[in-house]
Amino acid sequence: MVKPSAGMAMRLAPGANLLDVSKKVKEVVEAQSQFFPQGVKALFPYDTTPSVKSSISSVVRTIVEASILVFLVMFLFLQNIRATLVPTLAIPVVLLGTFGVLAALGLTINVLTMYAMVLAIGLLVDDAIVVVENVERIMHEQAISVKEATILSMTQIQGALVGIGLVLSAVFVPMAFFGGSAGIIYRQFAATIVVAMALSVLIALTFTPALCASY
Repeated sequence: MVKPSAGMAMRLAPGANLLDVSKKVKEVVEAQSQFFPQGVKALFPYDTTPSVKSSISSVVRTIVEASILVFLVMFLFLQNIRATLVPTLAIPVVLLGTFGVLAALGLTINVLTMYAMVLAIGLLVDDAIVVVENVERIMHEQAISVKEATILSMTQIQGALVGIGLVLSAVFVPMAFFGGSAGIIYRQFAATIVVAMALSVLIALTFTPALCASY
């Protein structure tokens, strides 16, 4: 049965979070529905939030799978469970730190930033692997303790770690200066990668050596 109806379309402002906006709109409509004339109902015939939630869940699963694959690949080549665990532990630390920095910058967690996280996983373990491998090399070449080997290792490679982080970040920084609507999208992607790379270097200079020295 066809009934008279009126439609209303809502568009997101640049940088707005779709899930938050959708939730607030539904809350407002539900609160105002008590003032509707009898027989009038508010329906949402087209809502993209379910597909967005599904996409985010898919990306979260991809992040978990990528972390597991990174662990397996590192173990395959390092052949040492302790040496593999140290870079692996850097993954959640860097990711959580990246989420915190993005929140401080006013950026939301969406499909694009989550995919940037997936890409960052493969990059952020590089610094930790370099630290672990150099510590092991020094311990094999010199008869010194693991703490002394870690200190010596960091004096050798800390400049290289900073250089690697700067080079990788420099690749993505230009994306933040794109104009128009595409610039808004790529700016979030670039910010996520650059923040993850910066935190990766910070962790490689502090957290990773501390773990190496404790083994």
